[in-house]
Amino acid sequence: MDRRTFCQKTALGMAGISVFHKASTANPPSTKRPNIFFFFADDWGRYASVYKSFGPNAAFITPNFDRFAREGIRFNNAHVTSPSCTPCRSSLLSGQYFYRTGRGAILQGATWDLNIPSYPLLLEKAGYHIGFTYKVWSPGTPQDAPYGGKARKYETAGRKFCTFSQNADKMVKSGLTPEEAKTELCNEGMKNFESFLEARKQDQPFCYWFGPTNTHRKWIKGSGKDLWGLNPDDLKGRMPSFLPDVQEIRQDMCDYLGEALALDRMLGLFLKKLEDIGERDNTLIVVSGDHGIPGFPRGKCNLYNLGTEVALFAQWPGQAPGGRVVDDFVNLMDLAPTFLEAVGEPIPECMTGRSIVSLLRSRKNGQIDPSRDFVITGRERHVAKAREGNLPYPQRSIRTKDFLYIHNFEPDRWPMGTPTGLDDPDSAPSFEELENNTFAAFGDLDASPTKAWMIKNRKDPQWQRHWKLGFEKRPEEELYDLRKDPDYMGNVAGDPSYEDVREELSKRLMDVLKKTADPRVQGDGKTFERPPFISE
Repeated sequence: MDRRTFCQKTALGMAGISVFHKASTANPPSTKRPNIFFFFADDWGRYASVYKSFGPNAAFITPNFDRFAREGIRFNNAHVTSPSCTPCRSSLLSGQYFYRTGRGAILQGATWDLNIPSYPLLLEKAGYHIGFTYKVWSPGTPQDAPYGGKARKYETAGRKFCTFSQNADKMVKSGLTPEEAKTELCNEGMKNFESFLEARKQDQPFCYWFGPTNTHRKWIKGSGKDLWGLNPDDLKGRMPSFLPDVQEIRQDMCDYLGEALALDRMLGLFLKKLEDIGERDNTLIVVSGDHGIPGFPRGKCNLYNLGTEVALFAQWPGQAPGGRVVDDFVNLMDLAPTFLEAVGEPIPECMTGRSIVSLLRSRKNGQIDPSRDFVITGRERHVAKAREGNLPYPQRSIRTKDFLYIHNFEPDRWPMGTPTGLDDPDSAPSFEELENNTFAAFGDLDASPTKAWMIKNRKDPQWQRHWKLGFEKRPEEELYDLRKDPDYMGNVAGDPSYEDVREELSKRLMDVLKKTADPRVQGDGKTFERPPFISE
């Protein structure tokens, strides 16, 4: 079957310990097919100290991420197509914009169409041993379908790593030291990888996905300090301007950074293992995450930088010259065609992602491909509306070096879900409920101490601006001049001096959406507001 025929059959009817390799200069492609190792952390964002421009990263050090990035390739402008788990992963696995993946474009109620090509299954057909540990594509039905489902899962040692601080806390209370607890949990992750390696045939190339979820809510309060020695006070003055710089929110961020340190330790262990088994020199390793931080306003489920920006590092010994920093805009849907091109497999024509192999093999720093000067992001339905009539909060945006433009298609709806019962003294949720029950109010923002604090302090004049930016309704158009306003605090969409910029970005955004058959701009634009995307 040729590429065109194959694509015509797809569902587009909607229209700690580390061993590092100093990456060498690029050599001619090897006749041996490379392995693919993908380290993809849930809700991780850009929390590695090598990204020094983001304030909270100055409060901790991620030695393995940093060295891997320094000796390999660090991408400064990597974004997801959608800051919601399942849509982002649908996009990444298929190499297409999330809105082209049928019911994979939503989270609650997602269903995978097996006619959509996914890079792992294409590699399996090409002779690769494929497998994953922890999260790939969920929630959704059939679970993990684009990666082969349960048959490709390797979790023989367990899943305790995914609730890292909770299990480490239990272990410490049972008598282990914090270091012993962390070592035991990391060893679980390594044993799972080893079971995957043992299952492959001799000399068979492999494609592995490590998908930890410990940076997803929730984690133990105080664990950043207790397990990792992080001090919430070190975050003072380093929080984004749209977040109140108060102790409760700094501690919440600090605990999240502790979970990021667990990821950092695992990367070091994986690199050592690949070195030990002699596969380090023949493996393309890519490190990233599926969107920004959960439970913080303007993060996950939002099209602001805190929601869509992610870390992206790569090493490919002998093929990708290291020690480089790339400023080209990359969308994570670009990884599917990248992995296929890297191993010499054809790229289905339906993939809207663009391979970054040329960026990997380049010797340049900075902006390499002039056409990669923007990314498109968006969202439809996450979880809140699933319980409130199923209507989505549809958004699309275009991000360039200097500007962020967002189009909110339904500005009369609540971006984070409805504030049910907040002002009713008889039914208002308690602080504890807001910390632990996502659906107590504003269901598209994960339950967290930060969410609880902001809701309980929403009427304090000192925090009114923060409250409005994070929770209240938004205008149809938002435009931020990131040169002057890096924390996107002031919407200049209505400023006459920015009219030309607003018009140009709006047109550019809509042109891409139309060209790539986004249902939100086709017909009456209501495809995602009818069954099967919503319930009757």
